[in-house]
Amino acid sequence: MALLAQGGCARLHVPRHAHVRPHRVLSPFATLSPGPGRVGSQSMEWVEATSSFFQQDSRPIMLFDGVCNLCNGGVKFVRENDRNRSIRFEPLQSEAGKKLLQRSGRAPDDISSVVLVEKDRSYIKSEAVLKIMEYIDLPFPQLALFLQFVPLFIRDFLYDNVANNRYTFFGRSESCEI
Repeated sequence: MALLAQGGCARLHVPRHAHVRPHRVLSPFATLSPGPGRVGSQSMEWVEATSSFFQQDSRPIMLFDGVCNLCNGGVKFVRENDRNRSIRFEPLQSEAGKKLLQRSGRAPDDISSVVLVEKDRSYIKSEAVLKIMEYIDLPFPQLALFLQFVPLFIRDFLYDNVANNRYTFFGRSESCEI
């Protein structure tokens, strides 16, 4: 099983009908992955197959496009503003990243969205970005709280427009720089 490296940025998909479970900080508009007993047998297999990622280290994992210059810049930004080292990082293209994508209900080759995977839930697109902001240093948790009042369809529309054009605007590298 692949080990998770310190450093990275990511994207995640979670069904809209997901069940909300308690957590230390709960974002009111977060889309959560289904809890145990609420996922299909194939998804449950991926939860079990990736549970070792959280056995010794319960910090969330930020999945990112390892060849995207914007994503690599986002990872560097999070690392610089996460003094407590609250988040781990893994490229979407890695074996661990692919397994975590499947755990989150996404195709293993889907690199279209940043993903934050916690032990019991996953966040995608703008919800992942806001959740990541909750983990890093001030003033970002407060900014995330404010931005949660922007309707999800507007946040995700803006997110999708940047994500769909990230290589055009920011370029890409031959390999993961993190």
